[in-house]
Amino acid sequence: MGARLPGGVKIKRAKLRGEVSEGMICSLQELGFDSSVVPKAYQEGIYVLPDDVTVGASAITLFGLDDSILDMAITPNRADALGMTGVAHEVGAIVHEKPLLPEQPDVSEAGSIEGKVQVAIKDKETTPYYAVRLVEDVKVAESPLWLQTTLMKAGIRPHSNIVDVTNYINLLYAQPLHSFDYEKVGSKEIEVRLAHAGEQIETLDGKERNLSENHIVVTNGKDPIAIAGIMGGASSEVSADTTQVLLEGAIFDSKYIGEASRELGIRTEASIRYDKGSDAFKVEQALAHGAALIAELGGGRMLSGVSEVDNRDAYQNEIVTSFSRVNRLLGTEISSEEMADVFDRLQFEVHFNGDEIRIEVPSRRWDISIEADILEEVARIYGYDRIPATLPKAETAGGFTTEQLLRKETRNYLEATGLNQALTYSLVSEKEAGRLALAEEKTVRLKMPMSEEHSTLRTSLVPSLIQAASYNVARKNTDVFFFELGNVYYGTDGDALPVEEEHLAILMTGNYAAPSWKDEAQSVDFFLLKGILEGLAEQLGLVSSFQFEKRVLKERHPGRSAAILLGEEEVGYLAELHPRLEKEFDLEATYVAELNFEALLKAPKKQVEYAPIARFPEMTRDLALLVDRSVENGVIERVIHENGGTLLSDVKLFDIFEGESIGEDKKSVAYTLTFLDPERTLIEEEVTSATEKVIKALEAKLGAVIR
Repeated sequence: MGARLPGGVKIKRAKLRGEVSEGMICSLQELGFDSSVVPKAYQEGIYVLPDDVTVGASAITLFGLDDSILDMAITPNRADALGMTGVAHEVGAIVHEKPLLPEQPDVSEAGSIEGKVQVAIKDKETTPYYAVRLVEDVKVAESPLWLQTTLMKAGIRPHSNIVDVTNYINLLYAQPLHSFDYEKVGSKEIEVRLAHAGEQIETLDGKERNLSENHIVVTNGKDPIAIAGIMGGASSEVSADTTQVLLEGAIFDSKYIGEASRELGIRTEASIRYDKGSDAFKVEQALAHGAALIAELGGGRMLSGVSEVDNRDAYQNEIVTSFSRVNRLLGTEISSEEMADVFDRLQFEVHFNGDEIRIEVPSRRWDISIEADILEEVARIYGYDRIPATLPKAETAGGFTTEQLLRKETRNYLEATGLNQALTYSLVSEKEAGRLALAEEKTVRLKMPMSEEHSTLRTSLVPSLIQAASYNVARKNTDVFFFELGNVYYGTDGDALPVEEEHLAILMTGNYAAPSWKDEAQSVDFFLLKGILEGLAEQLGLVSSFQFEKRVLKERHPGRSAAILLGEEEVGYLAELHPRLEKEFDLEATYVAELNFEALLKAPKKQVEYAPIARFPEMTRDLALLVDRSVENGVIERVIHENGGTLLSDVKLFDIFEGESIGEDKKSVAYTLTFLDPERTLIEEEVTSATEKVIKALEAKLGAVIR
């Protein structure tokens, strides 16, 4: 009497059916447990305590309500901390204490698993390790109170002693286990393989799942009995009648589990851990602990031996660095004794040889693979607050390099033309990674991606700009003009690092100029973007201007795409997106260009020379030509420049005509040729002579007819 429940209710003396009551019979919800974790048997009523509970015992102590609950946000690189043993190692290193890890129950083994079950793996790359243990004469019942409260405080609903043990081991080691009813498996053979096309399985949640060929399944040699690493099948589910439990412990490839989990729309505690990775050499310990606990809580006997297939490579992870290098890179003066203490707290085996340090990283820290990871661990455990703050030391006055100035000029020019700079993720989905790239190259996939949508380094800037444009258009911002300067990445053979290459991409869609009372709207088109690129070449002072050659490019409009050449080198492309791609992203006519910006930085530049305005008049000639429709403007201008002589200063296209009157496969183009000599006045004869040479070259090389 006088106690106050978590909901604010105060227990008072009351009379029930004529009897005075000074207490209250409570449900678990009334004691403070959330309904989502209360066992289903007690969701609608009071909780019945086990028979061995002492009368008068404190409910707070009994249910562990006086315990501390740690609410942790685990970063993607620290999946080892998804298990309490990983957290114990981390906290132990911080507070300078050795972690106290749980011990396996001392259960004697009886009989042997040999001859009762045989494990096989068909696709070795999908499953580095798979093992099972067998526990017989088990009685399925409620878990003891300590196990139920442990799970409920971790946000997990208790089910039965068998299922609760697998959840407890997962919580403890971050190693998923799965239990099968051995008799329901219906076979002494367990085979792990990729699913067949059209194969189906009913999962534990009662749903029929359609499997695809990239889903790993556990089978009884014929039919699937579980979707590996995600959810078991209903056909082999442990029930109240189960007496023989087959316990699975395995390591599955995280890529397969992550993809299958997303495709099937199933996200479980097991799939989360497999997707993020796990300690490949902890599974035997977790499996043995789980089997022993099932035998203890279920009153069964654990058979000796393990049926397993081991495709794992021998573990070795040694990283070499030095005291001087660690201190130089961290900006510290950590002594050798202090650094040795850091590794001791982390429980990393370390060997010292003068200035050299050799660190053997345990398998539980699979996130550590390079020297930079070791530096981070030293800084974390030593204490970021102990690293002195210093100002950068500059020995010379700062300034822009030539490349930085060219990048700045590029940004300024493109912004002046009305484009907006975009910054998009370097990580894209595997599907988007190879789309619209300048060249067919290998892609680079992350070992531990945060999500499948950001799993692969991009090989082109354009796909991300398309997604950004689609996002804007969907929100009624239909006039989109983006450019981005950023790196793309290509895979290499062997262990070499990926190739990084700086690119420039432009995307334009909508109206470039809005309509007004006197002018109509100017829509974006191929030639508008072409003109912007030509202006960029001029702005950067390139000796050679861009040449455009018609090409048919994948996922780009077959009639409106061109390769961009700088001299003899192909440096990019200009195109309208293919109508199918525009429809996929709900875009109107959209034009894109992508350039190898590094090639532009390295290209020869003009020396800027200032000269007075010419004192002598220029002379012009207009040429109207009839050519095949397939002949490109760039090709015609190139022939004119090559044959116009030193007096030819400029060539301008001013008219194009196509129609039935000149033939369906013909077009008429007209150019103005400008001639100038800065030192003297030109005479009619020399301009006429130069023009005739141009005409002869056009007739000979392109079959042109002068009109």
